[in-house]
Amino acid sequence: MSEVIEVGEQTVEEAAGTPPLPSELDRKINQHFPGVVVRKDLVKAVKGNAIVPSYVLEYLLGQYAASDDEATIQAGINAVRQILADHYVHRNQSELVKSTIRERGRHKIIDKVTVTLNDKDDVYEAEFANLGIKQVLVEPATITAHPKLLVGGVWCICDIEYAHSDSPRVVPWILGSIKPIQLSSFDFAGYVTARREFTTDEWIDLLIQSIGFNPELFGRRGKLIQLVRLIPFVERNYNLIELGPKGTGKSHIFSEFSPHGMLISGGEVTVPKLFVNNSNGRIGLVGYWDVVAFDEFAGKKKRADKALVDIMKNYMANKSFSRGVETLGAEASMVFVGNTSHNVPYMLKHSDLFDELPESYHDSAYLDRLHFYIPGWEVDTIRGEMFSNGYGFVVDYIAEVLKSMRDADYSDRYQQHFSLGTDISTRDRDGIHKTFSGLMKILYPHGDATKAEIEEILRFAVEGRKRVKDQILRIDPTMVDVKFGYLDKAGDWHGVTTLEEDEYPTYYGLTSHDGSEGEASAARSSTELEAPAAAGAAEGAGAPAALFEGHREYQENQRGVSYETLLLPYLRGASEITIVDPYIRLPHQGRNLVDLLALLATAKDPADEISVRLVTKEDTGDFQKQHLLMLKEIQDGALAVGIKFNVQWDDTIHDRSIRANNGWKILLGRGLDIFQKGAGGQFDIATRRQEFRQVVAFGVAYMRDASVQASG
Repeated sequence: MSEVIEVGEQTVEEAAGTPPLPSELDRKINQHFPGVVVRKDLVKAVKGNAIVPSYVLEYLLGQYAASDDEATIQAGINAVRQILADHYVHRNQSELVKSTIRERGRHKIIDKVTVTLNDKDDVYEAEFANLGIKQVLVEPATITAHPKLLVGGVWCICDIEYAHSDSPRVVPWILGSIKPIQLSSFDFAGYVTARREFTTDEWIDLLIQSIGFNPELFGRRGKLIQLVRLIPFVERNYNLIELGPKGTGKSHIFSEFSPHGMLISGGEVTVPKLFVNNSNGRIGLVGYWDVVAFDEFAGKKKRADKALVDIMKNYMANKSFSRGVETLGAEASMVFVGNTSHNVPYMLKHSDLFDELPESYHDSAYLDRLHFYIPGWEVDTIRGEMFSNGYGFVVDYIAEVLKSMRDADYSDRYQQHFSLGTDISTRDRDGIHKTFSGLMKILYPHGDATKAEIEEILRFAVEGRKRVKDQILRIDPTMVDVKFGYLDKAGDWHGVTTLEEDEYPTYYGLTSHDGSEGEASAARSSTELEAPAAAGAAEGAGAPAALFEGHREYQENQRGVSYETLLLPYLRGASEITIVDPYIRLPHQGRNLVDLLALLATAKDPADEISVRLVTKEDTGDFQKQHLLMLKEIQDGALAVGIKFNVQWDDTIHDRSIRANNGWKILLGRGLDIFQKGAGGQFDIATRRQEFRQVVAFGVAYMRDASVQASG
């Protein structure tokens, strides 16, 4: 990258605190992408009180701090800080900057620039958002090179000159040069070649770090949800919606991540601003931006212009809109983000998952044009520890990479292994294809993906479109029900469900026009899925137990799972229980064990005693003492409630299981550690009740223990 602002010699200052040690992945990232990656915590280090998008700061960091050498990084941080101090225009200091330009005659600034056409004088005029000057003449060649200056404004590095004139009509400000802050060129072939050096897991983590998050705090499904937010940048005319609780970072990608995206408030949308101004024929945002995102889109009481809704529906379906008698095409993707007021089961019971949308948009014809519905309720509230201090792409670099792939089509890459169900409609198929194509381009730009990797993103694409269609079926009784899934080459059918369908089967099958059939099917699904809980309740009521025997899988982000329903029904009546889990070391793992012991103590007669043996591996490292103290504390507490808890060390174990002398054996793929890491605050309800927590993906198998039955 070439320098864009001259800076003098800088003194390297000591970093505040100890810089993070680069991980093996960070070293690999710097090896294969030298000069286009940056440590992601540096943005906060240089931002200060400058109100600029992250991509502006990372553009500058990419010039001076794109390295893993600490001395170079610190020198780069100082350089960028100095650039911001000398050239970024704060609104409250605009008069001082104007004075500097006047006294020096010429000065370089960083500001947001918007250009309009003065048709009376037939000239282009620029307005500087923070500097507060207007009517600065712009050469037509500049507009030809950077047409986005005409719509929405662009952050730029500009040379401003001052030349006073006696004529009051002559503006003294002169635009010497202007450079939008975005990468001018890059080597796509080099990008693809370097991608081959990373495993899929490493590449996903690199992308998550590029967004700014710590991948260790996200499961596989959580990472894919974050990456779906990038599809509008890599896929033309992609229609995406995300509704969920506040504070989950829904709009961050579209305001901070790319110079090719425009985020506007849902209340500020008009036909002239978005599509075309018929009075002067000027094209709106969709003609210039790759992504137009609508923030705060939800709100039942919000009113929308019917003409706007009609034009938007036509554009989302046909990629075109009318300007008088002329029909124009555009390729901007449309993104709609908004907050929900209720949780998922409430919406499913009383309305649908589009319940929060304004009435004009709560319409099956509009909703049917959406390609994917991101379940925002699965995304955790953004917390400080979720941000990454690892290396990721400089955002203007990855933004240009994504833009360059908008011309490519990867939608058929699954067809060598799978085919979609025959009753999936053309519109459903388009939605699935565009999501699949987008994820393929993001994850596998080189085209090399295994059958299992292709199946993973195909299922995810089908689920996102199914979430849209299932809610439309609740709203519009005339829509035809669809069986979502795919066939493999052997002809085997693989059905796809949404996560909330598995979590809340009682409510998911309901429809607003005829609930009877949905309730019946939901009741059947509920009985199947909740067999352990139902059986446990029956046994507690004195009815004979009918416990499920076999294997069951739970999806990442699923809620409603607890030891009370998962394990307790199979442990009732046992006086001796053996828990085999090699990893009961960390505090949260100890709390999980205590939760299970507390359940056992609650379920038994207070006068009875239970013997619980934990077979685990001893921590022989620096935390050995804390490990032993934790287990001793658990032992003492358990004894007070009638549980004799003891520990057996075994360094050879790997598999996790629970065996009880009542005849049951439970195989737990992840042991007791099935819950995701959460904020863990003392007032967080999820820390008090397991069923409100999200789980990681895991499997559990229930089987009769033949040795116990024989001895019995």
